[in-house]
Amino acid sequence: MTMTEVSEKVLHIEREENLVWFKLNRPKVMNCLNRELLKSLLSACEALKDDRSVRVVAIIGSGIKTFCAGADLTERKGMSQAEAIEYLLLIQKTMNAIEALPQVVIGAINGSAYGGGTELALACDLRVMAENASLRLTEVTLGIIPGAGGTQRLPRLIGKSKAKEMILTAAPLTASRGYDLGLIHRVVAEAKSGDYHQPLIDEVRKWASEISGSAPLSLKQAKMAIDQGFDRDLDAGLALETRAYLQLINSKDRLEGLAAFAEKRKPVYTGE
Repeated sequence: MTMTEVSEKVLHIEREENLVWFKLNRPKVMNCLNRELLKSLLSACEALKDDRSVRVVAIIGSGIKTFCAGADLTERKGMSQAEAIEYLLLIQKTMNAIEALPQVVIGAINGSAYGGGTELALACDLRVMAENASLRLTEVTLGIIPGAGGTQRLPRLIGKSKAKEMILTAAPLTASRGYDLGLIHRVVAEAKSGDYHQPLIDEVRKWASEISGSAPLSLKQAKMAIDQGFDRDLDAGLALETRAYLQLINSKDRLEGLAAFAEKRKPVYTGE
């Protein structure tokens, strides 16, 4: 499946220099995650993971009211038990693929995010959120639990106690509260209209421009060292950090960074 074929369906993919947008495009059903959309996201990740010219990937929902309503419950209702398990494995694989992208991934939360929509945001590296949006893991009210990483990623991001509160009570988390907890990095003003949330898009573009000025290999290795070292003891984590650092020693970008610093100019990184 080519990126063009994907973009004509439930996922719009748009490139702006070093930034690529994944735009969820199921506005009539609150951008919920059916199998087609999940497979489209997987294909998009596969197409981008080795593209060194892409520095940032941003994920946003269509419209201004809903980022993603989670699983497509209408589709799920007609599934057999075996198909439901297959869906669970598919959504897990998709979230893992997004998290594993070597590029910096920004979740642009333009509206309400329920269940798997919140888990999609948790799989991103950074999160920027509209001030009137909210995150909510509603699974316990539906007789299940978060199954796309919510019980694992959320405690790692905000701590076990706060994660229990959010998951066990199914209470919504506002943008301001998410910012206070360190889960949300930036909050933008509410949008009044539009096919997409323009203030959010503008903020992501600004952030992506800042990030894209850094060396892509450095971003990749720093992200890897943080993600893979987080749950290890300090000595193991430091060893991992050293290995990641050594991956950059002979890179052209490291030499370019040193030369640019000495010559008092802006570096031009190529990801080599």
